[in-house]
Amino acid sequence: MFYIGCHLSCAKGFLAMEKNAEKIGATTFQFFTRNPRGGNARALDEKDIAAFLKRKEELSLGTLVAHAPYTLNGCSSEERVREFAVRTMTDDLERLEHIPGNYYNFHPGSHVGQGTEEGILQIIRMLNGILKPELHTTVLLETMAGKGSEVGGRFEELRTILDGVEYSEKMGVCLDTCHVWDGGYDIRDHLDEVLEEFDRVIGLSRLKAVHLNDSQNPLGARKDRHARIGEGHIGLEAMERIINHPALRELPFCLETPNELDGYAREIALLKSLRKESNN
Repeated sequence: MFYIGCHLSCAKGFLAMEKNAEKIGATTFQFFTRNPRGGNARALDEKDIAAFLKRKEELSLGTLVAHAPYTLNGCSSEERVREFAVRTMTDDLERLEHIPGNYYNFHPGSHVGQGTEEGILQIIRMLNGILKPELHTTVLLETMAGKGSEVGGRFEELRTILDGVEYSEKMGVCLDTCHVWDGGYDIRDHLDEVLEEFDRVIGLSRLKAVHLNDSQNPLGARKDRHARIGEGHIGLEAMERIINHPALRELPFCLETPNELDGYAREIALLKSLRKESNN
């Protein structure tokens, strides 16, 4: 199955998200664990979760991607911000045990003038204090555009984090097409070469999900401005190659394009029309 979905609001619970996913033709979806700018998470509803898990199995929905709030920054120069990151990720992973076997994606963070090396060390320290061997959720580092003092704009930075985490088997990577393009990786004209580099530096076995977004910016702009599919500098032909590439086609694809539900429905239908049958 082509696991294609978008970012849905969790304000009304899992079953409501599933219904919206079904409505727009999605076969997976992504959701924020709480307000993307931080704050407390919505109270868990056990009946809602049970009904959702039953429906997820009936519909053969793919692996879901939970997204940490944007304010989670485990390598901030401020201790209170780092402490918030630890509390939030710990709480999120405990809550995700109610829907085991899915993904938790987070932006590695911004070192805010401390330097990339120190930022990476702080991220490793945070993850080593949180990850446990009994965890049933895979934690994903997201590839970043490299704007400002962001960590994760280069594959080597993500590799260093993965190497430093004690329970590294609990970790993976989410590739954001807009971010890597803005970061200087030419997935439009040299997709094979970029994926070969990813495999050499990180390993394709670590790649668990894709954020499928076009970009408002030219290659290497390091600005992170998402565009609708086919309306940016990456383009529709490249998107078609990405969703059909043998190394990527079986992964969950999550749209983060500037859309409402009807726009996501149109993009999902478009991408499904571009999907080719596997030769395997």
